[in-house]
Amino acid sequence: MDEYTSAALELVKIKASQVSMEPEAITAMVKSIAQGLREADGAALRPEASMPPVMEPAKAIKESSVTCLECGKSFKVLTKKHLAVHGLTPEEYRAKYGYKKGAPLIAKALQRARRKKMKDMRLWERRKKAE
Repeated sequence: MDEYTSAALELVKIKASQVSMEPEAITAMVKSIAQGLREADGAALRPEASMPPVMEPAKAIKESSVTCLECGKSFKVLTKKHLAVHGLTPEEYRAKYGYKKGAPLIAKALQRARRKKMKDMRLWERRKKAE
């Protein structure tokens, strides 16, 4: 095994640990990355810069989870703390992946549940009574 193949194998191991992949996809990815490294003739490639997003941004916000497009992990809410691990703020993350400026980075079901809870609490009526 040459140095390019072993480097490609390490990159694919990282990717496969974050996202479930079929064996054929793993093999194809190792071959394509090794070939790319050979063509670049050992030029240093950062894994973050060389890999495309895990999925399409439109499909990342699902009913019960949100997938981070940087690392591929799923969450209920994509927090500032997690995005800071990738060196991004929520605003930078939205801009990088084409989300609207105020788009919530939260699972759709959780967003609905929170909205319903706030409506049920009727805090605006309590505020008026206190005055």
